[in-house]
Amino acid sequence: MSGLIALLDDVAGIAKVAAASVDDVAGMSAKAGMKAAGAVIDDAAVTPKYVHGFDASRELPIVLKIARGSIVNKVAILLPVALLLSVFAPWLITPLLMLGGCYLCFEGAEKVWHAISGATHEDATHDVDGGDKAHLEESKVKGAIKTDFILSAEIMTIALATIPAEQSLWMKALVLLAVAIGITIAVYGSVALIVKADDYGLSLAKTREGFLEAAGKRIVKIMPGFMKALTIVGTAAMLWVGGNIVLHGLDVLGFSTPYDTIHHWSEGASHAAPESLSGIIGWAVTAFFDGVFGLALGLLLIPVATRVVSPLIGAVTGSEAKAH
Repeated sequence: MSGLIALLDDVAGIAKVAAASVDDVAGMSAKAGMKAAGAVIDDAAVTPKYVHGFDASRELPIVLKIARGSIVNKVAILLPVALLLSVFAPWLITPLLMLGGCYLCFEGAEKVWHAISGATHEDATHDVDGGDKAHLEESKVKGAIKTDFILSAEIMTIALATIPAEQSLWMKALVLLAVAIGITIAVYGSVALIVKADDYGLSLAKTREGFLEAAGKRIVKIMPGFMKALTIVGTAAMLWVGGNIVLHGLDVLGFSTPYDTIHHWSEGASHAAPESLSGIIGWAVTAFFDGVFGLALGLLLIPVATRVVSPLIGAVTGSEAKAH
């Protein structure tokens, strides 16, 4: 009898450890997801353009294909690379984070510059009805998965950096796996809802009466504005998160003045604000100046990317470099 009680006690202990581990994985995954907000929002804002021009019946299958490619990017490629980095080259994590932060700043600043100057990306558009639909769809999906790989690399690196170094390798793997699956479901589930929202609204407007008919018309009317707002929020998030990553990386590497200055301004604003708003005000000041820094850095990187990096990549790959 005493043996059975001891066994049950051991099982209960194991269950407590397992429950604690699940809580740890969930907590660290949630923290990593919040840290990767800029890349996540931009992913959700960018992806809908890849289904533009296709029949409504192909929109969800295309999103599903991209989501599958995103899972492969994160789980089959980036997760093992992240674990290898954590074991053999942890010193590389901060520089890689900063490189990804610079990319976010560049992308965000480029969108701001295009909005101000009126310039547009040279986006190769095709007549879906007149061309090979299957080939065009495959091409669009491949392009989306390539873009996703860059954003996923940043997400996974940010996630890895949020996990305490003393955590075991299996715990890091579980957290990264949870982040990979959770963010992919969140992003592409949101994309699926976004691309089908206007169709759903149109269906309500045509097949229902009264409140539902009015709601359908309202959905159709607000979706273009919603997409524009999502793009603006995504751009702001990229600049804020990218700037914060670079500033924090500089602080870790010993160049602490910019990071400490913004932290000082944030604390001053927080202390000056009413107690109930101090936390929000402090965060807003930090986010604002991180975003300003990110925008300035991104604007500086635009000529570097278009006149140096793109031609260099073109020379190495043998393809013609395209300036943004």
